[in-house]
Amino acid sequence: MNKNILSELYFKAFRSGNPLFLFIGINILVFLVIGLIAVAEFLFKTNTTVAAWLTRQLSMPANLNVLPYRFWTIITYMFLQREVFHILFNLLWLYWMGMIFLDFLNKRQFIFTYLAGGLAGAVLYLIAYNTLPAFTGLAENSMILGSSASVMAIVVGTATLVPDFTIRLLLFGAVRLKYLAIAYFVLDLIGMGGGNPGGSIAHIGGAILGFVFIKQLNSGRDLSKILKKRSKLKVVQNKSNTGSGAIHTDQETIDKILDKISKSGYDSLNKSEKESLFKASKK
Repeated sequence: MNKNILSELYFKAFRSGNPLFLFIGINILVFLVIGLIAVAEFLFKTNTTVAAWLTRQLSMPANLNVLPYRFWTIITYMFLQREVFHILFNLLWLYWMGMIFLDFLNKRQFIFTYLAGGLAGAVLYLIAYNTLPAFTGLAENSMILGSSASVMAIVVGTATLVPDFTIRLLLFGAVRLKYLAIAYFVLDLIGMGGGNPGGSIAHIGGAILGFVFIKQLNSGRDLSKILKKRSKLKVVQNKSNTGSGAIHTDQETIDKILDKISKSGYDSLNKSEKESLFKASKK
């Protein structure tokens, strides 16, 4: 039974093709691996610091002299949490808001918002810790970790897309997403003067990215297209004179069909679209 449950969870996270479950799965996997190593080191008094070393290698440093030697951390930091409540709240919000996000937008746009939100948070954090007087001298030994900036991008992006969408919160009842996003943004602004200013700054960077992405999308510019794979299908002009019933497939048509598949699946294609895709794949 346990094996079946683990197999089901593995399939849902890493084989289902859903980026929401994939990112949740990566966050949980990293948390468990480092956490279990830390527990083993404590119980057996190994005098090793593997868990701490892994945490440093995956956290992003604010020190610009160190960052070039740990360049990968600008990505890995957004999948790393060390505290139970940190990962719990981040992944709950990611799940709730991510489900709504994917009800209206596609997988590519979700992936872009998560990753770009994390990058925006990292960049704003680096700028603040290396330019603002309040953080003078702190950058040398400061690091950032957590998926909060990415989650904030999803939260604010969803709230910008469907601001009047209502969810029910314990103690507060029905709340519109726009008010929820505003409240979180204000709390992060206030939080810059608290005990975790770096985290609050990164959250703000993610929130700005989520807002800008949806505003650009509403204006007809999809920034996530930078992640779009170019079709490998070749377009060949049909020079044979086979009558007016011949089907001429051009690249624009194929791109539209592939976009439709990514959004709604292959079964959503009509007979003509399936035939066009089949013919193009054979040429």
